[in-house]
Amino acid sequence: MSTDGWKNFGKYGADLDPGNVHGKYALGRALEDALERMIIEGGIKSPVTTRRGLKARMNYLTTTSGGAQAMAEAGITATRPTIRAWTKGTQRPRPENAEAIDTAYWNLRAANILANPGAFKQHLNRGGQGTKVEIYPINQDVVLPTRRRENLRVRRFQVRYVWDAAVDALAAGDVTELEHIWDEIIAELDSDWGAYTYVSHIGLGA
Repeated sequence: MSTDGWKNFGKYGADLDPGNVHGKYALGRALEDALERMIIEGGIKSPVTTRRGLKARMNYLTTTSGGAQAMAEAGITATRPTIRAWTKGTQRPRPENAEAIDTAYWNLRAANILANPGAFKQHLNRGGQGTKVEIYPINQDVVLPTRRRENLRVRRFQVRYVWDAAVDALAAGDVTELEHIWDEIIAELDSDWGAYTYVSHIGLGA
């Protein structure tokens, strides 16, 4: 498959695999995955079913702005005395309430991180070191045999300087800007860049 074949993507069957997508969409998904990992990895490790995990979640929900709303949206209708008892660890919630507390905690943590994207930008920038990007080429099994490119392989390299703009584009849902950023990323591949305009997957080492 020649580099300029992407101008007519799907002409030789590449679009028959729905996993083969433009890099801008794969980049957006990779950013969402990295954000989810950041939210989970930086969160409370102890399960809500443990006394420690319950108290930690309740402390966050009762001391962080938006906590009461998060609990209400998760379906928690407990009285203030019950909320205080959960927070102190003197009373254990029923299983359905424990699940709702866990949901409220993660939803609030995610909302707070999304509202302050600076931390996510720092996470990706790593003090100027950037983030490793893994680019998986399209699945060529669906491409006409005579149009397949035999030397496509997974590419791995460090990417710097684009992450502030990438996070802003993700938050704004700006697919056009994500496309510009993807073009900038694959430009690092020199003459081979066009073969990775469309990909099957992008992984971020963050």
